[in-house]
Amino acid sequence: MDNRPYRHEVKYYECDRMGITHHSNYIRFMEEARVDWMDQLGYGFERMEAEGVVSPVVAVDCRYRNSTTFKDVIEITPSVAETTALKLVINYVMTCGGRTVCTGTSTHCFMENGRPVSLEKRFPELYARMMEWTNDKL
Repeated sequence: MDNRPYRHEVKYYECDRMGITHHSNYIRFMEEARVDWMDQLGYGFERMEAEGVVSPVVAVDCRYRNSTTFKDVIEITPSVAETTALKLVINYVMTCGGRTVCTGTSTHCFMENGRPVSLEKRFPELYARMMEWTNDKL
């Protein structure tokens, strides 16, 4: 399976008065990359949600390494740090021009009708694909 990075070009409105990409945007970039990654898996959020399952964020962490500015293209590569039947932890490495600008993680659970659901039981095909995308296989 191809693991192409997600690319985001920094917009003018995403920069602060100093001309630097505002720190809050990196969380959004992580979400954009996660949605793209799910599409690459062949099981986008539209499909999962149409089948009644949602995947809320339960934790997020960002480490800022280098700044970016307007028109910079950030490549975001997600990888699975941990997968259990009930939880998914995704690592993100964001690079621009060959340098790491940000690293982060997001932790998600899976819910159906307001209750936790086992991804392994509910979506075994998706669970198997996620298990293939661990850090050591990318």
